[in-house]
Amino acid sequence: MPHQVALTLVAQVRPGQVESLQELLKTMGDGVANGSVVDLGALDGVHFARFIVLEEATDLRGEPLPASLLYLSDLDVSREHHLGQLVDQSGEGLDRLFEHCEGYPEERKRTRETRLDYLRRHRVKEQAFYVNTVGRTRHQIREEAELRDRLEDFLDGADHLRRQDPAEIRRSVLEHVEADRTLSRALSPPAGLDLGFRLRELGHLLVVALLVLVLLPLLLLAAPFFLVLLRRHERRDKAPHVKAPVEVVQELAALEDHVVQNPFTALGFVKPGLFRRLTLTGVLYAINYVTRHVFNRGNLAGVKTIHFARWVFLDDKRRVIFASNYDGSLESYMDDFIDKIAWGLNIVFSNGHGYPNARFLIADGCRDELAFKDYLRLHQVPTRVWYSAYDQLSCANIANNARIRAGLRGEPGRETTEQWVQAL
Repeated sequence: MPHQVALTLVAQVRPGQVESLQELLKTMGDGVANGSVVDLGALDGVHFARFIVLEEATDLRGEPLPASLLYLSDLDVSREHHLGQLVDQSGEGLDRLFEHCEGYPEERKRTRETRLDYLRRHRVKEQAFYVNTVGRTRHQIREEAELRDRLEDFLDGADHLRRQDPAEIRRSVLEHVEADRTLSRALSPPAGLDLGFRLRELGHLLVVALLVLVLLPLLLLAAPFFLVLLRRHERRDKAPHVKAPVEVVQELAALEDHVVQNPFTALGFVKPGLFRRLTLTGVLYAINYVTRHVFNRGNLAGVKTIHFARWVFLDDKRRVIFASNYDGSLESYMDDFIDKIAWGLNIVFSNGHGYPNARFLIADGCRDELAFKDYLRLHQVPTRVWYSAYDQLSCANIANNARIRAGLRGEPGRETTEQWVQAL
C-alpha cells in the first residue's frame, strides 16, 4: 500500500496579473472546486487539493514580496506521477493558471516536458506534514464508505433481523457479503504499508532518537541559556489585538461550511531575527518527527478531526504557511485546539509576528481566546478552489467504516459483536 505524500508548488505571479488570476479562480469554485479548468477529481490518489493566491505584501523589514500562486495536494501516489497526470489531463488548464506566473513557458514552447519542468522547479519542501492515518488510501476510504452504505441498505430491508441477537445479525451480514461478489473483497484486509517504507520509517525513528540521546548532555547544558534568550524575546514582542475587517471575515465565511469538511489556510510572518528563525525551524522539525512516528493513527495529541495538515516556509523563512483539512466549523476547530493542545499551537505560532504573547513558548498565547481567534481570521487566506475526494465523510465516519470492514473477519466475542452491530 502506498503512503501519503504532500505536494506544494509556489510560483511568483507576474506584476499586474493578480486580479486576472483571482477572477479565474472565482470561476473554479466557491469554496469547493467545481472541476472546471483543472478537474482534480479525475486524478489518481488525490485526497485533498487547493489553489490559492497570496497577495502582494511588504515584509517586516519593509521589503516587497510579490504575489504567488500556490497549489497544495495530499496524495497516495508519487509526486512525479501526480505532476505527470496534471500535465497530461489538465495541460490547458495549467496553462490558463500558470501563464499568469513568472517564467512559465511561452505558448509556442509549451510541451509536456516544459510544463513538467516548470512544475518540478517550483516545488517547495514541507517542513512538517501530518496524516490522520498513514497508509489509508483514498480508494480504501471510498470502498469502505460504500460497504457501510450497502450493509445499511441490506439491514433496512431485513426487518426480521431487528429481533435477532447481535451474533445472528452478524452471521446474516457475513452471508450477504460472501454471496455478493462486489462486496466479498471486503472480507480481506486492506493492503499493508510496504516493507521498504516501514523499514525506512523505523530507521529514521531510531537514528533521530539516538542522535538526540547522544546530544542530550549538550542540549541540557544549552537549555538554560535558550530559555533566558527566549524569555527576553517574549518580553520584547508586541502583540496588539487586531480584528480582521468585517468584509474580510464575511468573504472567508462565505467560502466555508459547504460540506462536512473545511480547508484552513493561514499565512504569517516569522518574528524577525535569527533566534526566532532557528527556534521555529527546530520546532517544525520536532513536529514533523512526532507526526511521522507518533501521531499517525487518527489522533493529533487529542485532536481527532484533522485529515491532513502541513507547515511550509516561504520567502527564505520570512513567512510560514499552515494548511489543513478538518471536520466541522472553524469555531469548533479552533476550540478543539485551544481545549486540547494549546501548548502545541503556542510552540509554533508564538514565533509568528502579532501572535498573542506566550510564556516560555508553550504557556499563555492562545489561552487569550478572543485575541487568538482574531489573529487566525486576520491571517487566514481565502481558499476558493478546494477539492475533497470524500467531502461527506468526517474522520470519525472514516474510522468507523474501517472498523465495520475489520469486524467482518475473525471470531469476535459477544461484547465486540454488539459494538460492531452498533457501528452499523
